Amino acid sequence: MIESINSVYHDVTQYPEKYLHIDMDNIHILVTYKKSWDDGFGARGWKVNITIADPQIIASTRETGPQINTSVFVHDILDHFLSGFGVSGHKSEAMALIQLSKRTGSSPEPDYKQIIEEDILNGRVNGESMKSFLPSSLINFLPENANMTDKEIISLLKNKIGVECLTNTLVNHFFTLGKEGEKHAENNWKKLGLERHKQKEIGDALQKLLVEIDRKVEEMNIDEIEGSITIGSKHVSFDDSGVSNVQHIGAYRLSY
Repeated sequence: MIESINSVYHDVTQYPEKYLHIDMDNIHILVTYKKSWDDGFGARGWKVNITIADPQIIASTRETGPQINTSVFVHDILDHFLSGFGVSGHKSEAMALIQLSKRTGSSPEPDYKQIIEEDILNGRVNGESMKSFLPSSLINFLPENANMTDKEIISLLKNKIGVECLTNTLVNHFFTLGKEGEKHAENNWKKLGLERHKQKEIGDALQKLLVEIDRKVEEMNIDEIEGSITIGSKHVSFDDSGVSNVQHIGAYRLSY
């Protein structure tokens, strides 16, 4: 049985077929699009099906950031799901951002700092308690056997060493966590038959595919659609023909 989807590490061969199907030459990832997700934001976009039950995951579209040429949806597929990391949680994200950096050349440091400033310094850690997340160098500042909330822990550390020192220590911690997952990701890609040196090519091809299908669902004003994204040795594709929805956009294929 697969562990909780929020576990940090996963063996990709143990994903249920409702999330991932592997055959001799291809892997098939089940995905869903909605014009408006019931997530408190009403976000439009795509989700990998394994992320649907996780309230931390917001749907994403074809849009990219200013420094990275692939979308969050591609990040969720390649750097989280197929690398065998949890769909959410700060440890999982630390590891997935290292995988993102490998295929795009972008430094994960700005993202690490953003997570730290928006979440950690405000006493929030996704996926675990603050005490289990922090490195031992910071835990050593805490009183022994103290029953403290996450916010109280961060407040104490800010007072002890200052926000700048705390932030720098946490950035280094994120890098350490991220690099700890490299071998795990490499092993999972091997199990899937994916070539690691083609990470960039696969990511770029998936982004081009997403641009096509995302524009199509917008043009057709589709409310919801399910489909399968396939990654083969030399191509990526999307197909919704095997799913019994009222609306369809058909099949798309791109070589890389």
